[in-house]
Amino acid sequence: MAQGKAFLIHLLLALLLAAAPLAHARTLKIATLAPDGTSWMKEMRQGAEEIAEKTNGRVKLKFYPGGVMGNDKSVLRKIRIGQLHGGAFAGGGLAEVYKDTQIYSLPFTFRSYGEVDYVRERMDPLIRQGLAKNGMVVLGISEGGFAYMMCTRPLRTVDDLKGQKVWLPEGDVIIEVMFQKAGVTPVPLPVADVYTGLQTGLLDTVGSSPMASIAFQWHTRITHLTDVPLLYIIGILAVDQKAFRRLSAEDQATVQAVMKGVFKRLDRQNREDNQEARQALKAQGMEFVGPEPGELKRWHEIAEGSLGPLGEQGIYSVEMLTTLQGHLEDYRRAQGGDAAP
Repeated sequence: MAQGKAFLIHLLLALLLAAAPLAHARTLKIATLAPDGTSWMKEMRQGAEEIAEKTNGRVKLKFYPGGVMGNDKSVLRKIRIGQLHGGAFAGGGLAEVYKDTQIYSLPFTFRSYGEVDYVRERMDPLIRQGLAKNGMVVLGISEGGFAYMMCTRPLRTVDDLKGQKVWLPEGDVIIEVMFQKAGVTPVPLPVADVYTGLQTGLLDTVGSSPMASIAFQWHTRITHLTDVPLLYIIGILAVDQKAFRRLSAEDQATVQAVMKGVFKRLDRQNREDNQEARQALKAQGMEFVGPEPGELKRWHEIAEGSLGPLGEQGIYSVEMLTTLQGHLEDYRRAQGGDAAP
């Protein structure tokens, strides 16, 4: 009898020990606008598999791609009520959490990828810190690339844009103010409705990276690209700090380490994908046009004129803008002067 009891006790202990990792298992539910099959989603899923393996199944990442959880505002609301734990956002999508996440997206700020790399190395940590102070843990910041004006007709001057049906990303105050300065009244729509807008004629002009225009199939409705970088796009994968802290310290470190590698690959892959997308657009007959003489200077003046109203509205902090501009001046000086646009 005693031996039978001892056996049962050992069996119970073995079962409890085997179940222990499962009792602490966590699934982080993360939404993204990125369609399935894109480089972003392939890397995310690969990272999730690596995390599950290295944590012995204690941490799992479940992704909801293609915007099925709604726009950035909807995703943030679902994070607050616990329906989701995180999301992949464009910089502006996290502005209500920390306004300076959109500092890179001020129009006509960057002129080359060299400038981007120099500034991001010094300022990505500031964005991470700002979000951390406001309850979000950044798992990675990735390059979305430069956005260009794409249209159903050539846009070579500021005046060419007037009268066009220009897409305004829903809630993007920065682009709205710039277009207003240019005398343009844009059409606000969420990303998910842009293709339908192009199909129906509600839109005829969008700002997009080459890669995104192909991923969302917008390129099938557009014929011309104005070959001047409008703004620089980033993607930020961020999760709720409270949810992340439910993981053990060891598992938190594992997730951070794996995702650091994922985003390093993503930065490199997205840049290559955008270069390949440019060539694909040209091969499919899209016409790349340049601005007429003097028009680029005019665009820069409009962008600079937008900074005052944006600052007054508190869209960015003066300190962060000053820091960014200082880094750009340092880089351009080191390159021998004011880099050509």
